[in-house]
Amino acid sequence: MVQKQTANQVRRIEELQGYVRTVDHVKKLVAELESNRAAKPKIINGICGNIARELSHMRQRALTANLGTLPDVAGQLAIVANRAGTGLNMKVRALADGVNSMTIQLDQALKMAHEAPPEKDAKKDTKKDTEQEQS
Repeated sequence: MVQKQTANQVRRIEELQGYVRTVDHVKKLVAELESNRAAKPKIINGICGNIARELSHMRQRALTANLGTLPDVAGQLAIVANRAGTGLNMKVRALADGVNSMTIQLDQALKMAHEAPPEKDAKKDTKKDTEQEQS
């Protein structure tokens, strides 16, 4: 039997799917950066700027969404993408690892959002437990 999802669950799932789309876009940008290793510095800096901007925006949105360490990871990756002076190989590796980490965190959050019990039943259960304790 499939349980009907509450409005809050649907809202949370849609919000998380927005983050998944952002992470997928960043993953494509990282792949583009990796494939353009021999490009002019101006092109590489443009791609890195796009990655940093996407991750910074994601961090700001995720800070208000109670997503654990996801905003911290996004912020750190934005710094890595913007940082000059590190080798491109190290930057690509760090960004790829960070994006994989965010993907895992979002998958776990989506799983939790789908499996969350409806709030109405949880409130009724706590009322029943409270009434039983008082009797």
